[in-house]
Amino acid sequence: MEALAVRLSGLDPYVDGALRIVAFYDTLMRRRVDLPALARASAGLAECVAGIRLHGTERAIRVAPDGTGTSAPPTGPSGTAAVLLDEEEIGTVWLERPGPANPLDEVLLDRLALAVAAAVERYGPARTTMADPALVELVISADGDEAARARALRLLGFAAGLPVRVLAVRSPRLPLDQVGGLVCPGRPVKAAQIGGVGVVLAAAVDRDRLPTGVRAGIGAAESPDRSWREARTALRFATPREPVVHYADLGALALLAEVPRAALRENPDVTALARVAANPEDLETLDAYCVAGSLRRAADLLHLHHSSVARRIEQIGKALAIDLSGPAGLTRAGLALAAWRLLDDEASQ
Repeated sequence: MEALAVRLSGLDPYVDGALRIVAFYDTLMRRRVDLPALARASAGLAECVAGIRLHGTERAIRVAPDGTGTSAPPTGPSGTAAVLLDEEEIGTVWLERPGPANPLDEVLLDRLALAVAAAVERYGPARTTMADPALVELVISADGDEAARARALRLLGFAAGLPVRVLAVRSPRLPLDQVGGLVCPGRPVKAAQIGGVGVVLAAAVDRDRLPTGVRAGIGAAESPDRSWREARTALRFATPREPVVHYADLGALALLAEVPRAALRENPDVTALARVAANPEDLETLDAYCVAGSLRRAADLLHLHHSSVARRIEQIGKALAIDLSGPAGLTRAGLALAAWRLLDDEASQ
């Protein structure tokens, strides 16, 4: 092979240059360099700005010939090539050569695109939390096949066999990428907005790190598509008092989410609770009482005297037509409260 290359290079300078480019990228791929290193090496070889962009991150890597990142406005590509992985276009590489193009630029871009695809397959995409919603949707979709789901996870940076936890998140103030970074520091995590709800895919979840103001549901199943359904259900049960809900902790309460909404609306306890909920103070008192299970503990949660809470609970019980002094009434009120919140969640979507 080497003898053939020598003979070819003697016949045609173009062939000589092309063979050198192929050998150059073969060496880089053997050394398993990452995307920034590929961009630096390409810019140095081409003696012009080189760029790499992955569709899953939308972050461009642009490097000047001296190997440093460039903030100069793009001059427009003088040549481009698509990055393909498993016959799917996952990104683009380009050169920004001023003046006439070099005849070898096409060879260089083809080899750079191959090297980028190999690096993505090995390391996953550039380190960023926000991901292509289309890839995330492939992971959590119940209609997707396992091969497509595995490929999407690989493109998102999750190694084969790595457990993936799924969260459904509502974060009105904090950006979703920051939420993802907080719950899974130092390990693979990706996030995207789908259907008005934030999706976080993480190798691990530290629920105690979720910041104030964020509501989240955490799925329990190993399969990401089923875990997503569980996370959405758990999110519907999240409240200001309990903003983070794990599906595994719901137990039989999760069955309420399977009840048709019309049946929930027509239930007399839920209808009565909707009237009580018009007064936020009464709603907060009932919630604290259901959570605490006793007047004194509810008073501690509300920072009120227990006699004041007792009077409120008596009035709320009359409005609901439920005796709240015993465990049966407390159970009915708790179920009505959970069912009403499921309906209220529907209105907020």
